[in-house]
Amino acid sequence: MDSIGIIGCGNMGGAIAGSLQMEVLVYDSDALKAKQLASSKETISVAESLGALLSTCNTILIAVKPQILSTLYPELRALGSDKKRWISIAAGIPLSVLAEQLATDEIVRFMPNIAAQYGSAVTAVAPAEGCSSSLREDSLHVASSFGSAFLLPESQFSAFIGISGSAIAYVFSFLHGLAMGGVAQGIAYPEALKIASDTMKSATSLIDATKANPVDLATRVCSAGGTTIEGMKALAQGGFEGLVMRAVEASSEKSKMLEAKAANQGK
Repeated sequence: MDSIGIIGCGNMGGAIAGSLQMEVLVYDSDALKAKQLASSKETISVAESLGALLSTCNTILIAVKPQILSTLYPELRALGSDKKRWISIAAGIPLSVLAEQLATDEIVRFMPNIAAQYGSAVTAVAPAEGCSSSLREDSLHVASSFGSAFLLPESQFSAFIGISGSAIAYVFSFLHGLAMGGVAQGIAYPEALKIASDTMKSATSLIDATKANPVDLATRVCSAGGTTIEGMKALAQGGFEGLVMRAVEASSEKSKMLEAKAANQGK
């Protein structure tokens, strides 16, 4: 695949367009937004209309809000053809609805997180059951261009949201808590936050390098009667692990509810 069309030039659509090492044709109802995006990189150009984009590109990434997408289906069906290949990042719109509305199985869903604009997103990739292997591979390549990509069945999307899409906010909260703890102990917040953030990076680097279980790594840090075990005891007494698991469950269940609602509305 040497080119792609992107409908929607918002934060996520713009981030993806800017990360791709290929020719990108973009369209947005806000023409100024599309032009500003195109001015940021030579490989990005602007389609004069949605029809122009659809007539030019065979692979199209849909990067508009779900409520906007629902108004575009008739035009996408009318101007598209059964040879078009679709990638959707519209949150909460299941493959079954997309397949019905676009009249094809050549569809892949993405679930990226907000770090896409910095090339560090974690993205779930779910192909429709009848999706071709070529679109599956091309989609993984696209998703990998702005971070890491995980091929998952759509049934696991809600769980993915719980441990990644929404969980990035839990990580922010944890880092803030660490930094505030540093403030309480006499380190200014900006420096405490930088120390905590770098510590988070060092921890994930160890997991990546050693492939060890996080629990094993944590026990290596804990020495008998030392400082770390005191902190670990405080986390255990506060129910830290269980609280995190409940947060994952809450986000996952909310995602399932929203997907079920979207599926019913699409019928």
